[in-house]
Amino acid sequence: MKVLVIHGPNLNLLGAREKKIYGKITLSAINTDLAVLAKKHKIAIEFYQSNIEGEIVTEIQKAQKKFDYIILNPGAYTHYSIAIRDAISGVKARVIEVHLSNIHAREKFRRESIIAPVCIGQIAGFGRDSYRLALEYILAR
Repeated sequence: MKVLVIHGPNLNLLGAREKKIYGKITLSAINTDLAVLAKKHKIAIEFYQSNIEGEIVTEIQKAQKKFDYIILNPGAYTHYSIAIRDAISGVKARVIEVHLSNIHAREKFRRESIIAPVCIGQIAGFGRDSYRLALEYILAR
């Protein structure tokens, strides 16, 4: 089984940005946690981060032939990226949407995900554990 983790815009700033919302965890630490768990279960895992919508679309499209699952934190693109939504709809890899914060308890404009309807599920509000929970779901399959 192969898993691709895609981190969207501004996630490269984790640990330095809005610590009251996102905590002190860094993107590198999240990736390390996931890599350790994947290795323990003999799952291949790769990581990608971009602040650019088109690059995320391209990674999702490239995943078509390489990955069984995608764990995606689309960041702010959650709320308006039809391009990312369409890319997810166009690939066979199953996608789990994750968020560190509970987007449903934040500002009104953050409460709707246009990505969620084309994903197999959404995990939000558990900080770094949102990613781990997504990977644990995959491991249970």
